[in-house]
Amino acid sequence: MIGRMKRDWSPWILAGAVVGMWALMHLLLGGSFFGPSVYNTYTRQAMAWRQGLLHLPEDVPYLELAVYKGEYYVSFPPLPSLVLLPLTFIFGMDTPDNLLVKVYALSACLMIHRTLKRAGYGKTHAGLISFLFCFASSLLPLTMNGAVWYHAQVLSFCLLVFSVCLLTEDKPTLSLLCCALSVGCRPFNALYLIPWFFSWFSLNLQSRISFKEALRPLIPGVCLGLLVAVEMGIYNFARFGDPLEFGHNYLPEFSTQGGVQFSMDHVLKNLRTFLWGLPFDLRLDALQVNFPLSPLILLSPTLTLLLTGYVLFTALFVNPGVLGDFRIKTFGFSMLLSCPALTLMLIGGVIDLFKKRFRPEKAVVLLTCIAHAFFLLMHRTFGGYQLGARYAVDLMPYALFFLLLTPEKKKAHFAEYAFLVLVFALTVWGMSQMGI
Repeated sequence: MIGRMKRDWSPWILAGAVVGMWALMHLLLGGSFFGPSVYNTYTRQAMAWRQGLLHLPEDVPYLELAVYKGEYYVSFPPLPSLVLLPLTFIFGMDTPDNLLVKVYALSACLMIHRTLKRAGYGKTHAGLISFLFCFASSLLPLTMNGAVWYHAQVLSFCLLVFSVCLLTEDKPTLSLLCCALSVGCRPFNALYLIPWFFSWFSLNLQSRISFKEALRPLIPGVCLGLLVAVEMGIYNFARFGDPLEFGHNYLPEFSTQGGVQFSMDHVLKNLRTFLWGLPFDLRLDALQVNFPLSPLILLSPTLTLLLTGYVLFTALFVNPGVLGDFRIKTFGFSMLLSCPALTLMLIGGVIDLFKKRFRPEKAVVLLTCIAHAFFLLMHRTFGGYQLGARYAVDLMPYALFFLLLTPEKKKAHFAEYAFLVLVFALTVWGMSQMGI
């Protein structure tokens, strides 16, 4: 019919590309697209709830279980178990964990796509940016397996993306609820409320809206958020006698074996790996390079980026045989490489500073992101066995927040796309190396 608006197929094309990527990766790398994970802590917790238990009925040695007064407890915040609870009535213990993490990630990707289009990005740019923002990162390997650690992180990422995007749509109640629920996956996510409230009040006051008028729409969302916090506190108190204790302090490695979960002593070690660390154990002789590897390279993230690009280019186009001469690191490397959205946010901040358009809202987003990263770097392992920097996935929604505070930007620069594609290739190659 003449005059009828064209249907927008771009979300379907994006969804098809994402699902096709997963299908191809499972075909090549193995693993189940839909099935349960053996690391099904949240399903076990949901099944225990159905029996009226706050603890698990038995020990499962390969899971991270807290031991308190002779009983075994799940040592993670409970929200993912709430998602799985109704599914246990259909699937029992065989909940579709691997599918669920994909649903979370795809939902986040489509939400970013929708928000970018509303912000004035063209369909192609919105699709490419949303795809690469999500999957040219350490998020991608987390979506291949619904294990307990990855399940919580991907659900948390999805909820934070929704929170940031709904804020831009002037839907503060749903936005605050999503942010509060994300804390039920990753407690440090409470820090997102700092830029959230600052941006809300700052932008409203700049629009000549009084503080009282800006506060009124927040009351329902604040009440819902507080309700979520109170319920989690009651649940923690019922299990451990402490409203702030999720169970990690009762893991044997911290309670009886002398380990320290969070400490300033861990920061420097983690900085060496997760800020300056290369993604592989480099053998320059294998790359036919005639200069020594200077320790100064590890002091410069920029040189790390350039060196990684050089290595991948050499491995893929100049000397493919070199792929057998080095392997991806399996206990992490620089978050500036593994989560490039963070790098682009930092570069954008520097550019804004020089162009004198660095808004206070952006400053708060950046500073909160840095503080959040510091708290994560205090953790003993920063994620343990992993591809890239798994904990840095928690920081990626700050980069989305920063991007959406840049209304003059309507597309990505070619260099940004090149960097993201490079990291996507690095991630896929690393997954093949690690058998993820």
